[in-house]
Amino acid sequence: MSNITVKNLTIGEGIPKIVVPLMGATDAGILEELQHVKSLEPDIIEWRVDAYMEVEKLESVMAALATIRVALDDIPLLFTFRSHKEGGNRVITDSYYVELLTTAIRSNEVDLLDIELFYQDVIVKSLIKEAKASGVCVIVSNHNFTHTPSRETIISRLREMQSLGADIPKIAVMPTNTEDVLTLLDATNSMVTHYADRPIITMAMGSEGLISRLAGEVFGSALTFGAGKEVSAPGQIDTKDLRIVLEILHKNK
Repeated sequence: MSNITVKNLTIGEGIPKIVVPLMGATDAGILEELQHVKSLEPDIIEWRVDAYMEVEKLESVMAALATIRVALDDIPLLFTFRSHKEGGNRVITDSYYVELLTTAIRSNEVDLLDIELFYQDVIVKSLIKEAKASGVCVIVSNHNFTHTPSRETIISRLREMQSLGADIPKIAVMPTNTEDVLTLLDATNSMVTHYADRPIITMAMGSEGLISRLAGEVFGSALTFGAGKEVSAPGQIDTKDLRIVLEILHKNK
């Protein structure tokens, strides 16, 4: 399996890398939140731009992005607009989604970009091509907040992301019982063992799925998401606690 290098960070080897979200709604809120998130020493910071009140004003987004980039120093930045249908905070048109992500790519301010799998194929493919041309690492993602698909479906979606050219395929599911969590972990292990040629991210959300956020090194998930000032999805835990557990598992592997 090939690793992915973003700035000085190697994704796909050793301890899963920790991503912490920025969820501020205003410029002032983001700047205040940044100080706390940076103090947690995350490997990657994710700007959840769908939480930003002025997300539909492209100039405001780009100005905020430039401010965030300067504040992060060498910490890699993941730019994410999470659609409402996959748990995000805003509803926007497909055309604005393309414009927003394309502008972010061309800004040279982002290191990683989240693209949702279930936008139209032509949109996904064009954004991946644009990102790769600019040297931006692509996470192609799918989030299911209602249930956990079958093992076969999870693997199929991850393989589809890989075939589309995702640098890192990602899937998040909602378990209703421990069997669902085992399904996600089994699919992760099978994907890594038989199909993946690059790092992947998987997780079961909510308190039921907490183990999937902790045991990525065991089952094959290369990144995990910890809570900053706010959580961006159910089941995220304090980043400091998360790091302690990850290091214990790594030390005793």
